Amino acid sequence: MAGLRDLDSGKIYIGPEEPKKLDKSVETKNGDKPYDGTLAVTGPAFVGGHSPDAKGVLNVGTDLGDFKPNVTNRAVDVEGDAAIEGNITQRGNKFQDGEHTSTENITTKAHFIGDITQTSGTPPGCKVFDLPHPNIKGHRLRHACVEGPEAAVYVRGTVTIDGIIELPDYWQNFVDKETITVHLTPKETHQELFVKNIEYGKRITIRNSAGGPINAYYQVWGDRLGHDMVVEYEGESAADYPGDSSKFSAAGYDYDVRGYEHQWNHGDGA
Repeated sequence: MAGLRDLDSGKIYIGPEEPKKLDKSVETKNGDKPYDGTLAVTGPAFVGGHSPDAKGVLNVGTDLGDFKPNVTNRAVDVEGDAAIEGNITQRGNKFQDGEHTSTENITTKAHFIGDITQTSGTPPGCKVFDLPHPNIKGHRLRHACVEGPEAAVYVRGTVTIDGIIELPDYWQNFVDKETITVHLTPKETHQELFVKNIEYGKRITIRNSAGGPINAYYQVWGDRLGHDMVVEYEGESAADYPGDSSKFSAAGYDYDVRGYEHQWNHGDGA
């Protein structure tokens, strides 16, 4: 049996009376009585033009009968803070005016316009590659980019017999030859390897001081010309970078914020 309105408290209870009330509002009181206008419901509630399927305890739709909200298709409007304990499933776009602070990981395929501040998880701006697993069906791989205080490029391979590493032709006028470094890993046997010389940024000569043959893996790194980078600087966003930003593409800024602003400034925005 549904409870009738208590005219003294202004409370409505809808639910069974026996064997016991399922009223969850009994401890929410204004002094010694419920607040005026308290509504306690023990079954699923439907408001507006929601589908007949009870997907939750409270099911809210829009545009039912003669009423239409002042903001088209807005089913719920909250003025003030909202707290949610549990997961959020969202289909569609999210528009936010203000800061978003997260203390947990965020996994998203969305583009962000504005600053992102995180207190845990992967640092903002970390560039990743996400692709199907080559060997296990139904699995994926995610790799992140190596980060460092320079615009570095590298080549790697195996050096043998003559001890000569030929650098790519395109490294000329592309890589600062004064920044070239060489990393060697001997194969199969101990070898006392060293870099004898680097000729004009084109050719590297490796020698074995023990006099034996050369057989090793190598990695050669160099910094790109014309990409001197200010690693630490004062600012609130990537827009405050004090150097020449035209030579860089900052993840989370150039493709999202600056790209978005470019579209609108050139009349391409929707």
